Amino acid sequence: MIIKGKVHKFGNDINTDDIIAAKYLVTTNEEELGKHCMENIAPGFPQRVKPGDIIVVGKNFGCGSSREHAPRALKGCGIAAVVARSFAGIFFRNSINVGLPFLQLKDIDKIKEGDLLEIDLTGGIIKNLSTNQTYKTEPFPEFLQEIVEQGGLMNYIKKHSQ
Repeated sequence: MIIKGKVHKFGNDINTDDIIAAKYLVTTNEEELGKHCMENIAPGFPQRVKPGDIIVVGKNFGCGSSREHAPRALKGCGIAAVVARSFAGIFFRNSINVGLPFLQLKDIDKIKEGDLLEIDLTGGIIKNLSTNQTYKTEPFPEFLQEIVEQGGLMNYIKKHSQ
């Protein structure tokens, strides 16, 4: 699975309240949540995102409250993948549940806002097409790629339980 998009870069310790404010937790609709994604720390963020774009962040991304609304908001505004130095543990599970792929990469410092990345989830290769640099990370497991391709865990289960 290949993902290609522009980088939106953030720092460390971006918590779930930064990703989607608690006042919007009255819905699970991804498009509605996406309209408010990152609005407290990056006003106008959803308007800058194009479908397929990628977030690159520092350490501890997705810390805070356990809620699937955060990866739903990211998907809803068009984010196709998250690359982080490290993730909060609960963010892994919630991202899988909603079908948002994520990769851990220690060397994010050379990736800049606006760079164009191409991510090969199967091979664990991240190419920065803006700088011609290539990074190797752990491949995204095939089973999880299937969940992403189905749009999340519930869709995957529905397809495979028939």
